[in-house]
Amino acid sequence: MHESLFPLPLDAYVSPASGSLLDILASRVAQQPINLLATGIFVLAILHTFFANTFRRKAHRVQHAFDDQCRARGEAPRPSVMAEFLHFLGEVEVVFGLWVLVLIAAITAVLDWATATTYITETVHYTEPMFVVVIMAMAATRPIVGFAQSGLSRLASFGGSTPAAWWFTILTVGPLLGSFITEPAAMTICAMLLGRQFYALQPTRRLRYATLGLLFVNVSIGGTLTHFAAPPVLMVARPWDWSLGYMATHFGWKAALAIIVSNVIYFLVFRKELRALETTAAVTTVDDGDTLPKTPWPITAVHLAFLAFVVVEAHYPPLFIGAFLFFLGFAQATSHYQSAIDLKPPLLVGFFLGGLVTHGGLQGWWIGPMLNGLSEQPLFWSATVLTAFNDNALITYLATLVPDLSETLKFAVVAGAVTGGGLTVIANAPNPAGQAILGKYFPNGVSPLWLAASAVVPTLIAAACFHIF
Repeated sequence: MHESLFPLPLDAYVSPASGSLLDILASRVAQQPINLLATGIFVLAILHTFFANTFRRKAHRVQHAFDDQCRARGEAPRPSVMAEFLHFLGEVEVVFGLWVLVLIAAITAVLDWATATTYITETVHYTEPMFVVVIMAMAATRPIVGFAQSGLSRLASFGGSTPAAWWFTILTVGPLLGSFITEPAAMTICAMLLGRQFYALQPTRRLRYATLGLLFVNVSIGGTLTHFAAPPVLMVARPWDWSLGYMATHFGWKAALAIIVSNVIYFLVFRKELRALETTAAVTTVDDGDTLPKTPWPITAVHLAFLAFVVVEAHYPPLFIGAFLFFLGFAQATSHYQSAIDLKPPLLVGFFLGGLVTHGGLQGWWIGPMLNGLSEQPLFWSATVLTAFNDNALITYLATLVPDLSETLKFAVVAGAVTGGGLTVIANAPNPAGQAILGKYFPNGVSPLWLAASAVVPTLIAAACFHIF
């Protein structure tokens, strides 16, 4: 009946006149059977992210065994093909891209190649992954990070510029910047400064994870002061006519309160461990060996202008990609004052998000019915939990497709989506950027379970602030 439409638009499904959620989902699978296959592949991709560390540990064991074999034969150790393959499977950033290959093969087998290519090239929109690549690369440049560090250092100085003062300042002010310079840019700057001023001091494992979970939650809710910087808010601002004033009064101040309360609680819990870092700070350099001359203010001003232009034109790839190319030329011309622009982390993050939106575009058939028909509290918690397994922008976008949603329910679904944005790496678009930058401080990779456990408390605090006030 609808073979030529893939994926089938949500409003094109013929729902049963009455029945439970399972009846509705069964009906949708009957109308487009590949739904179940696409969701199964997506579930396998999510499970793969949980076993990424296992692949990485296996890769190290295989490489060590291969090195021993080489020495036994009198040969110099060399990379093992199997170890490299296992290490590749253990890279979280490539997981969803790998499973996109399986998805394309499945669509081709069940439908045809033309349908698969049409879905990839015409149905899925990759603007957000491309934007994240550009904004992450620009925000990580020496002039931008130096400018942010200079501003935050003035605030940290009120606490004596100790590691604890830097920690509290970055985790409080940095995420709120996401409402103005976009969440991916804020995440990049926060992660780089935390790496220099905190993670380089080698805190305990417990504190490392607590900080990462806190960072992810704070950035997710910190972008809600405005209606133009956070992806989950962008999805609903125009359809629901949410203005700057609406966001500030309904979300912004509550998010700021949640960030402060969470940071204070974590500070009190880990105060001894944070104080212990002061001894390390006295003998450890945290400037990444930066010996380049001071950046002249005109160069910093040009970088900020490029950054502002990209933020304003975030919906138009030809404009922000073109600006990025000009930016790279400027950076090359002023290379004496620049550090090398490392494009590998932004490209990996873009690849991660590209794979995520490709899979996510086929999940509306079951997410939509789950959101529809729920009351305020169930809707909030459903959005929070679903966000942990889908990018929160997808959740809010699907909510715009639900007809006659009341203002109370609109608030509930967006609040739930941003509240759950720190529970997993895939819950919020900027999270992969943070993991890519800070991953080197986690020797065995970032554990999904440890991350979720570390983010639970600030997630519950955010939920309380959005509901009580």
